[in-house]
Amino acid sequence: MRITDLYARGEPVVSFEFFPPKTDAGYASLAHTIADLKRLSPGFVSVTWGAGGSTRRKTIDLVVSIQREIGLTAMAHMTCVGAPRAQLSETLAHLSSEGIENVLALRGDPPKDAAGFQAVAGGFAHADELVAFVRAHFDLCIGGACYPETHPEAPSAEADLANLVRKVRAGAEFLITQLFFDPDDYSAFVARARAAGIEVPIVPGIMPVTSAANARRMAQMCGARIPDELEAQLAHAGDDEAATLEVGVAWAARQCRTLLERGAPGLHFYTLNKSPAARRVHESVFA
Repeated sequence: MRITDLYARGEPVVSFEFFPPKTDAGYASLAHTIADLKRLSPGFVSVTWGAGGSTRRKTIDLVVSIQREIGLTAMAHMTCVGAPRAQLSETLAHLSSEGIENVLALRGDPPKDAAGFQAVAGGFAHADELVAFVRAHFDLCIGGACYPETHPEAPSAEADLANLVRKVRAGAEFLITQLFFDPDDYSAFVARARAAGIEVPIVPGIMPVTSAANARRMAQMCGARIPDELEAQLAHAGDDEAATLEVGVAWAARQCRTLLERGAPGLHFYTLNKSPAARRVHESVFA
């Protein structure tokens, strides 16, 4: 099923994001996670591409397996990193032949040892170029990414929004935000996007905090702000993992309820391949 058709129904669409594990034990654990979250009837799930395109083959195989064997609509992430258009075209053709109808087109993060992003010969430098390529050559539903608090590499919020407008005009049919922790940041961003002429669904990306250290690290990487209230609660929890989980679940549940009340088209959970936090937030919001 095309993901835009899900959002067109007008009911909140819940989705979950996974990444390809590195080990057999990781795949076994992910299988349990997917089985646990499948009971929540998600509209779709997505699988990341990996920094520098490092998990390209695993992403494709996992997406096909989830859709074919588990019966969930699955979306493959795809990035511009390290891949000329011929290779991307081959990958897109393979996904299409396997019945995958949805891709998330991203510029992507460079490999960890790289100084910054550099397009390869015959490749793309920006996500809007990849979106336009997919739109021109394949009958796929295309999603894109957006940053409520501005992309870390953007020179300004205005420049970042202008880039997003180009991405949507190129053919992105829905957008999923980077993680954030304050619903007001999402609401303000959506208002700015609508004023700029962006009319596609803008789906909030939610990461329930399960580790304060990981949350701070990822927030810094993504240009996201941890609100003072949340930071104080995490500091109070300290090294107590159970207490941190309770803080993270409660905060995310409150965040999700507020977002849905304000008209968000759904909730996209960054699961980190684990189900308890996302499942508990879902149960709190939709009980």
